[in-house]
Amino acid sequence: MATVSNPASNPAGTSRVAGSSLPGSTPSRDGLATTFLPAQGSPPVRWHVAGGLSGYAETVWEMEQLAQAISEANAPEAVWLVEHPPLYTAGTSAKPGDLIAPGRFPVHETGRGGEYTYHGPGQRVCYVMLDLKRRKQDVRAFVAALESWIIATLADFAVTGERREDRVGVWVRRPEKAPLADGTPREDKIAAIGIRLRKWVSFHGMSINVEPELAHFDGIVPCGVTGHGVTSLADLGLPVTMEDVDIALKRNFETVFGAVE
Repeated sequence: MATVSNPASNPAGTSRVAGSSLPGSTPSRDGLATTFLPAQGSPPVRWHVAGGLSGYAETVWEMEQLAQAISEANAPEAVWLVEHPPLYTAGTSAKPGDLIAPGRFPVHETGRGGEYTYHGPGQRVCYVMLDLKRRKQDVRAFVAALESWIIATLADFAVTGERREDRVGVWVRRPEKAPLADGTPREDKIAAIGIRLRKWVSFHGMSINVEPELAHFDGIVPCGVTGHGVTSLADLGLPVTMEDVDIALKRNFETVFGAVE
């Protein structure tokens, strides 16, 4: 379950949003605005695509330093697109029993909300460092905007991504697969979200599965969700490159969040 609090209401000014769920059901995230634009006159977001594989610990350290600088108005907002070597991350709600194969890959405890997730080659990780004070101090609306960004990006490849009110992230229906034992139709997760806010500046972000090794998710219960599976653009039969996805991510980010440079 997510822990979501007003960052202004606690001494550290911090809140975490899980990659599995958000508390409350009203209003529906489908009913929230699909854009999360900055105040007029705000500078563009700095867009950076990293080459190769980025070490996780170093990336998180640099991200936290930048988030602090943004909160102090000493740096522009930023989005980093990276790939990591194979690893698992444990969010603040991670349950020990959900780490099925503890010796398989390195496990990094992280301050984002959520449970266990996997990062690795073929998965685009987007670290999103935005100042919500320049936009809207509304965590639920921010998560809905991240989902809108992902859904619009998937639509560029003719993939229908959907929200679920009880699970953060983006899901794809799989009618060709047998339903669950209780008759629930099968669906697979194609994108995960896990964020943290400090002084209303976001860090961590989301990941979208382009062509990762899906068997690597078997070492965890992804985001604590059992029953449903994980998919990727390649698994759905789409010969999409990371560069193709990056172009779509950038174009749709500008629609949802505003200009980049």
